[in-house]
Amino acid sequence: STVVFDKTGTLTTASPQVTTCVSLSHGFSEDRILQLAAAVEQGTHHPIATAICRALEGRNLPIIDAEGFVTQTGLGAAAMVDGERVWVGSAEGLSGCGVILSESVLSIIPPGETVVYVTVGDELVGVIGICDRLKSDAKMTVERLQKMGLNVVLLTGDRFSVAEAIASELQLSEGSVLAEVRPEDKAKAIAAYQQQGHRVAMVGDGINDAPALAQADVAIALGTGTDVAIETADIVLMGDALGDVVESIRLSQQTFNKIRQNLFWAFAYNTIGLPMAAGVLLPGFGIVFSPSVAAAFMAFSSVSVVTNSLLLRRQFTPADFPPSIKSQPE
Repeated sequence: STVVFDKTGTLTTASPQVTTCVSLSHGFSEDRILQLAAAVEQGTHHPIATAICRALEGRNLPIIDAEGFVTQTGLGAAAMVDGERVWVGSAEGLSGCGVILSESVLSIIPPGETVVYVTVGDELVGVIGICDRLKSDAKMTVERLQKMGLNVVLLTGDRFSVAEAIASELQLSEGSVLAEVRPEDKAKAIAAYQQQGHRVAMVGDGINDAPALAQADVAIALGTGTDVAIETADIVLMGDALGDVVESIRLSQQTFNKIRQNLFWAFAYNTIGLPMAAGVLLPGFGIVFSPSVAAAFMAFSSVSVVTNSLLLRRQFTPADFPPSIKSQPE
């Protein structure tokens, strides 16, 4: 009844780009801030880390060596760079660095962009804004799921402004957006829907999605996702096309209809055939099945069930979805 989507890498292309970089300290230029952030993020594989390292390459800047890497899931990462502790992460993770955000800092990055903060020691030295695009088939996928009577929910650890911008593009209501949710709390969000009587399918691709995938009634992972997400999932899509989520649900529904049909005809066939084989019609009509005729009818029953199942190949026609942005050749 409810389909919950992760945002980064699932609804979006997972190819974010650095769009804003602002220095908050006279001793640090924008280039230096990107270098520090890339030094910390070079050991991770998150799309945000990839975007920062890609931005550094775009400016032809060298990556600084770092050591003592520490990652806090959903909060950020830290490392020692040139003898100083550099931390890169979200606003929630800043509290662990003893930094309090002012309203002026919060308003630096435009709404709709993911914000990454950079600290050196206990000083906030820079802010980086990162933007990620929706996949080309994301909106159509949401529309078709809604037309099937399913409730679609966006679940993300990103800030509310980013989630609301994505939800606006997908035409999701405010009540269908769960933002700033830490990885360990995503499973609790799924459980909350289940406690309300919903049957929940979770669609994700990352390490942070694994607990939520495990909690969901049906876990759907993109084939391009992480190994842990794929291992946790009940359904693994062959690529990253979101339209396959709709197709997997449609195919499941039609397969279940075939199961119902086969059960109905099997019960009807046996309800009629067994009494006749036992001789119910013998006293009044002189009709009784010989062993060879009964065996032939039994074989015909199996053939009819298998034939009805094979008709699914002709009856199921995949919907026409535009190719995913990520799947298009560059």
